[in-house]
Amino acid sequence: MSDDASGSTLTSASSAELVLVSVPIGNLGDMTPRAREALAAADLVLCEDSRVTRRLLAALGIGARLQPLHDHNEAREVEGLLARLAAGARLALVSDAGTPLLSDPGYRLVRAAIAAGHRVTAVPGANAALMALTLSGLPPYPFLFLGFLPPRAAARRAAFADVRRWEAAGLNTTLIWHEAPHRLAEALADAEAVLGPREAAVARELTKHFEEVRRGTLAQLAAHYATHEARGEITLVVAGAVAEARTEEDLDVLLRRALAETSLKEAVARVAAATGRPRREVYALALRASQARPGGE
Repeated sequence: MSDDASGSTLTSASSAELVLVSVPIGNLGDMTPRAREALAAADLVLCEDSRVTRRLLAALGIGARLQPLHDHNEAREVEGLLARLAAGARLALVSDAGTPLLSDPGYRLVRAAIAAGHRVTAVPGANAALMALTLSGLPPYPFLFLGFLPPRAAARRAAFADVRRWEAAGLNTTLIWHEAPHRLAEALADAEAVLGPREAAVARELTKHFEEVRRGTLAQLAAHYATHEARGEITLVVAGAVAEARTEEDLDVLLRRALAETSLKEAVARVAAATGRPRREVYALALRASQARPGGE
């Protein structure tokens, strides 16, 4: 059932639009003035869960009409929403948190609205994946956001295996997933088993009181969360593939690249984690490479 009353007054056709409105991922202070204005001006606010959005709007003092739009009803709601746009309505689309469409419903509606020639615009704002990426300490670009990991272990390992195949074909990018807290330890262990030793970061409860970003190798993070319960919204960021160092010369190339970007200690940790080579061996080569540089340590 829609919260919208039938026969609502619509605006003129010239002002019709679908606006994608980003909302906070935890801290209400991240709500932008433009986002407030867009929601207050909307004839109808489309939302994942009307209970969640109603609380947000109440906190903002906005009394907009709501209509649920989620994975289970989006396909059948599109035609009616296009008719509203054709009649001149301003529609706002929000997710429960963050930026609409990214792991959230709305893509079908946006595609249909564009195809029908309606104005589609957006109000930018908070995004958990991008915030986690910038806080991870891993290369910020290129990156690949892959949404939520599959909930079942076999499908999750298959998803990681797909990434390995893409990397074998040349992909080299920082990887980002969302994950449920009760599956985090298993997901990290599966990632380490399939992707190999890599640097990673777990971002938890971003913008909230208990915000935490824990960095380390996949194995270190898996061990930590096997004994420490994770809570809240989780984003997992994993380093991209590093070509296997088959010879000492290959390893030296990787070390020189790392030393150009960071300290000796961090370069050793990064290359040892990425290649699986013993840290003592990597340290000896890194020391040699560092001393060989102009102005070396």
